Amino acid sequence: MYYDMIIGAVIAFGTVAVMGPFVIPALRRLKASQTEREELKSHQAKTGTPTMGGVMILAGVLIPGIYLGFRHPAIWPVLALALGFGIIGFIDDYLKVVKRKSDGLLPRQKMALEIVVTTVFIIAAQYTANSGIFTDIRIPFMGQIFHIGLFGYVLVYFAVIGTVNGVNFTDGLDGLVSCVTIPVALFFAYASFRLNGDVEAVCLTFAGALLGFLVYNHHPAKIFMGDTGSLALGGFVAAAAYMTGTVIYILIVGFIYFAEVLSVMIQVTYFKKTGGKRVFRMAPIHHHFELGGWSEVKVVTVFTICSVLLCLLGTFALYVGGV
Repeated sequence: MYYDMIIGAVIAFGTVAVMGPFVIPALRRLKASQTEREELKSHQAKTGTPTMGGVMILAGVLIPGIYLGFRHPAIWPVLALALGFGIIGFIDDYLKVVKRKSDGLLPRQKMALEIVVTTVFIIAAQYTANSGIFTDIRIPFMGQIFHIGLFGYVLVYFAVIGTVNGVNFTDGLDGLVSCVTIPVALFFAYASFRLNGDVEAVCLTFAGALLGFLVYNHHPAKIFMGDTGSLALGGFVAAAAYMTGTVIYILIVGFIYFAEVLSVMIQVTYFKKTGGKRVFRMAPIHHHFELGGWSEVKVVTVFTICSVLLCLLGTFALYVGGV
């Protein structure tokens, strides 16, 4: 297993790092470029930067991931959910940035696809994990496991789709979602190791791929991951949480994702109720801090530190719970 963890991370990092000089010019030729919001004056220089870079992350993960999947079958559902959401993101990106359809996938189309992909994950996970993967919930800090029965199969749709949207909203600054997600991936690798989830190798593979992507995505970014990458990462986080039996822990280690999506919900609701007033300068909340005078690098640094601390808190919650 130790060999698999190292080889997966190294191959993923190397694959993504090597792909950059080829993928970035190709996306420029496709005119798959980013369009920035007019309110963010400091972001206008980014207009025209290639997006859809999530294809690099997916390739970096799948190359070692397929090999690892044959050795550790629990990895297949994680790859399936990440790839499924990555394909949804790719279709959405392609329609928006290549075909110039501003709306991309219609909301009902995206939701239908997300439900289908989540259902495939449920079926795949049933064949490779213990029978209580969706019906037994481990409570942080307590170590107790509560049986929630068939309600667990309803909850999985909300947990998966909510996590995916949270990660998607976090992707708005150079390197932000990668830096926030790397410690989350490391947490789930630890949780898998301690709880016999058998997915630690793929968790480290995702961490390696994100480190490789940061070579080109750190400020100032040469490429963005787009929905192709952020939706795939959301799928990975949700799947890793379920396969390690720690889905509730997403509220701790993934609190940044939760704060991002919650800020959007609060902003939209308050805006509609008050006829145009705002709670935040701009949502998602990372833009609120930007417009408050923080540099982009400072926002990413602070959010990354928060993610690391939250993952340490999640690790402590496992330890206190007897893991």
